[in-house]
Amino acid sequence: MFLTITTTGTPEHPATDLGFLLHKHPGKSQAFSTSYGTAHVLYPEADDQRCTAALLLEVDTVALVRRGKGKGRGGAPDAALAQYVNDRPYAASSLLAVALSAVFSSALRGVCHARPELPARKRPLRIEVPALPARGGPALVQRLFEPLGWTVSAEPVALDAEFPEWGDSRYVRLVLESEAVTLAQALRHLYVLLPVLDDAKHYWVAPDEVDKLLRAGEGWLPDHPEQKLITSRYLSRRWSLTREAMERLELVRLAETDDSGVDELDNAVAEETETEEKPTPLAVRRRDAIVAALHERGATRVLDLGCGQGQLVQALLRDVRFTEIVGVDVSVRALTIAARRLKLDRMGERQAARVRLRQGSLVYTDKQLKGYDAAVLSEVIEHLDLPRLPALEYAVFGAARPRTVLVTTPNVEYNVRWETLPAGHARHGDHRFEWTREEFGRWAHTVAERHGYDVEFRPIGPDDPEVGPPTQMAVFTLGTTKDTKDTTDATDNKGNKDNSVKEAKAA
Repeated sequence: MFLTITTTGTPEHPATDLGFLLHKHPGKSQAFSTSYGTAHVLYPEADDQRCTAALLLEVDTVALVRRGKGKGRGGAPDAALAQYVNDRPYAASSLLAVALSAVFSSALRGVCHARPELPARKRPLRIEVPALPARGGPALVQRLFEPLGWTVSAEPVALDAEFPEWGDSRYVRLVLESEAVTLAQALRHLYVLLPVLDDAKHYWVAPDEVDKLLRAGEGWLPDHPEQKLITSRYLSRRWSLTREAMERLELVRLAETDDSGVDELDNAVAEETETEEKPTPLAVRRRDAIVAALHERGATRVLDLGCGQGQLVQALLRDVRFTEIVGVDVSVRALTIAARRLKLDRMGERQAARVRLRQGSLVYTDKQLKGYDAAVLSEVIEHLDLPRLPALEYAVFGAARPRTVLVTTPNVEYNVRWETLPAGHARHGDHRFEWTREEFGRWAHTVAERHGYDVEFRPIGPDDPEVGPPTQMAVFTLGTTKDTKDTTDATDNKGNKDNSVKEAKAA
């Protein structure tokens, strides 16, 4: 993938000033190593009248797959082939935007120590991108670039020139021309809008992306008519980050309108006087209660069964007392998100040795799950159909048999305290059931008796005197008497295994 930047000059202001601005000598061809390949900077033409700089990004597709762990376009876990067969080496995307930032970092900031007067000077610019994915078509390309002072040509690329009846692809040949922008402004426009048009990023979008967006969007994004679309796409539609960015952009716009600083407007409450504490989210209380229970039991090797997006695994990983943490989930997509959350691809060797993510169904036995100190089923059982619970019960309590099992599940009695939850509705659309404290206790005691465990119950969240806590937790501890274990292994477990397997197959 590549782009070219062309400018024209006069005897007083030669076009080769572009070399000073880009900090790259027009007489040389230079190469720069990036995380995903090699970026080359060269000048196809360079004289006083006309100068063109080209950025060519040679993508290492194998490195992209290995380092990206399935991120970005074509990296979905259900499209493994698309990790290797895709347009990323050829079409401009977030890869090219990152290369722009790395290779032309000083030009992006508008810094030129050799000629300090150059960055602020507007000059004729022509930018060409031969292949640009444009989700939204040429019309969207124009809506994004024209308000910034560009004359836009976005020529659709045919799917196949020999078969015009197939129509156009989602790619365009982009040409931007302007005499009203500086080079720094042009590079910032490209840095933000290339991934916006592609509508995909090859890396995980973290909270610091908001700061990057606001820095690159300074001076143009707060007043752009497509601000909301740009912000949402740039931040990969992560609503929390998008909301934060929109709020900060609005504050910038108001400050500019009032001809004042952002700090002057955002001072309604002094930082040191903000004493009101926000209530701790129930999910955080649940994780804290689980970690505390694991500490009490002295567990160091822990299974998170039904780990989802890895929030509990992340919490356990912060505690050095847990030496081995295994997250298991049936959803490959959830495991992919968990890997991104944990930053497994950037994790140090010692830390990475403590954690492992595995795909697996909790209703089938797995020999690799035996021998652990504890297993956690946090908000898992209510997502199973009731006829499948015996299979899960045997797989965890009968086959894996960790010394401690923690099970949390919603207390349906507490639902009347949720003002936004309509009567008779479950807390989550995928919940197959929600139990009262009595129903949960009856199930837990039956499981404990059948498999030789002791069980106790703990509330999580505010314990309402009438309806109990929002979340209920059962703490199962494996009995130590030989007779109990022998009886469980020889009789009940065998019968339960047979029944569980039959029920799982039927389901």
